[in-house]
Amino acid sequence: MVGSQLARWAVLAACALQAGCANIGYYAQSVGGHLGLMQSARPVSQWLSDEGAAPELKQRLVLAQEIRRFGVTALHLPDNSSYQRYADLKRRAAVWNVVAAPEFSLTLKTWCFPLAGCVGYRGYFDEAAARLLAEQERTQGLEASVYAVPAYSTLGWLNWAGGDPLLNTFIHYPDGELARMIFHELAHQVVYVKDDTLFNESFATAVERLGSRRWLAAQGSDLARQRYAEFDSRRQQFRALTSATRTRLQAIYAQEDAGNNDQATMRAKKKAAMEDFRAAYAVLRESWGGHGALDAWVAGANNAALGAQAAYDELVPAFEALFARSGEDWRAFYDAVRQLAAMPRAQRIRELKRHDASPDGPQRGDAPSATKWRSLRDRPSALSSTD
Repeated sequence: MVGSQLARWAVLAACALQAGCANIGYYAQSVGGHLGLMQSARPVSQWLSDEGAAPELKQRLVLAQEIRRFGVTALHLPDNSSYQRYADLKRRAAVWNVVAAPEFSLTLKTWCFPLAGCVGYRGYFDEAAARLLAEQERTQGLEASVYAVPAYSTLGWLNWAGGDPLLNTFIHYPDGELARMIFHELAHQVVYVKDDTLFNESFATAVERLGSRRWLAAQGSDLARQRYAEFDSRRQQFRALTSATRTRLQAIYAQEDAGNNDQATMRAKKKAAMEDFRAAYAVLRESWGGHGALDAWVAGANNAALGAQAAYDELVPAFEALFARSGEDWRAFYDAVRQLAAMPRAQRIRELKRHDASPDGPQRGDAPSATKWRSLRDRPSALSSTD
């Protein structure tokens, strides 16, 4: 009863903050879905004392607590109720996000919500509902994509109610990836800027990357470090490939903005770029020994999927450079990020990128340029890291 009353109150509050209640159904599923998640969670201590809980699960929960403590003590991430409970949702994702973009643009459509502001995605606790929205976006002439999300952050707003729990959707990740997930979501509680998905996700990704490396070096096993190095190498190669693809598509779409191409020509160039992307991925996949975890993503890749990925990648090098310029001091780094967050969006992005351009910033390999595409089929090693 308390849960249902809270759900009704939250829906009414959400409507009050909007221009009307046209989205009441969406807010109802959001509140109901989150309440269901919270009600499924139990303190980790209870799981550890539960004789019916699997030994492997208990080991992962203990590890997650060690990672969380490292995040608090070494990375100065928030020390609160988050990730001290666990829930088995009996499904493969916490939520499913829908993203959409025009035919000739990588700029994501945005949806606006109370408190969180405007973001480039819309999340659903039910996969079928997410796919229905994606189809509706397609009927409006947009490209759409749906992707599973293993965890999300309530930004610390619900720490009084138990905070964000550990979930079955990611608890069995390899050690380094589990650390990345926990550090990423806690980072959202450090700094979050309304209406700036790119800034928020790139910051959290930088924290997860920097933090997981430190955790592995300090507490990870040799096997965990080895597995992480292999997985991260593949991740960086793939990100370099998608970065080059985005650069190529942006150049094509810029020609339309300048009035230099008709739509038929644009579509032909776009098709060629995507065919080259998939051919290069096939070579990369072969170099991984046939590891095909990304096959479905590549097969369905479009402007929406590529635009969503950019939010997690584009500013990461700049944040890493800012961390270096902060003397690798986490508190100083967070203070610098907060100062950026207080600026108008255009200014904060400009200032952040200025750090990345500094000769004092970390040096990274170049992503493959459009002129390298043909040689990628013969030289997969050309896919150097962007970070």
